[in-house]
Amino acid sequence: MQTNTVHRPQASPAAPVYRDIVDLARYPIHDLQSAAGRALIQQCQAALAQEGACVLEGFITPQAVAKMISIADSLDDKAWITDRPHTVYFEPVDDTVPAAHPRAHVVRSAKHGIAYDYIPADAPMRTLYESDDLTHFIAAVLEKSALYRSADPLDALQITKFFPGEELGWHFDRSEFSITVMYQPAEQGGLFEYVSALRTETDECYDAVQKVLEDDPSRVKLLSSAPGTLAFFRGRYAMHRVTPVAGSRPRINSVLTYGTQPDMRLNDLTSKLFYGRTSAQPA
Repeated sequence: MQTNTVHRPQASPAAPVYRDIVDLARYPIHDLQSAAGRALIQQCQAALAQEGACVLEGFITPQAVAKMISIADSLDDKAWITDRPHTVYFEPVDDTVPAAHPRAHVVRSAKHGIAYDYIPADAPMRTLYESDDLTHFIAAVLEKSALYRSADPLDALQITKFFPGEELGWHFDRSEFSITVMYQPAEQGGLFEYVSALRTETDECYDAVQKVLEDDPSRVKLLSSAPGTLAFFRGRYAMHRVTPVAGSRPRINSVLTYGTQPDMRLNDLTSKLFYGRTSAQPA
């Protein structure tokens, strides 16, 4: 899969291939040099600075959301099921610290993950993800001089389903930022909770992390679960989770992977953990 570098957003006002996927009247990512495009970028940058997350409800059109839900349901037999304990850092438990310390605290993550190479080429989100315009938009909001789509055939764009009893435990991402698209909220639970700027590049802020793990709600925020929402947040510094799902309807979303280096891929160990195979093993 080819990767694309982005230096500065370039206008492309002609009707794009994703015109039925994105609500371009509200979110003109095809014309970022316009007044509306520049205002959108500024709006997103302000939200990231103030809230630690940028949430764009209705970014994906209802028909595209419905198509992605149908595709996700058709791929249930392709999903890799994980259910495992881990620390918020995805590192081994530190036996040298007290049990309540964040590096010893264990949470649970259980989910169904559908790899990129199972998603049909004409799937709405695959069409959008593979467009340069979306990459331009994300790079502009994040003020990145260069941004690349993942070269990983499994992890570049994936679909995650959380069935009743499943959840995503509190954790920090290893990547600087995360991009998600919501298709379907759970009937009950399945809330995306996050605490922005909980740690810094130079300070792990263990006391503050421990308070959140002990169910202190004072700094916890909710990310919108409305279908069609595009959200991005600084997951390396914002601890986040998906609460346990209940009821008959699963939670369905996608994660879009980008990086500041070309040819970005998972290592084989992580790939087997998330997808049950490596990128050298095609679907």
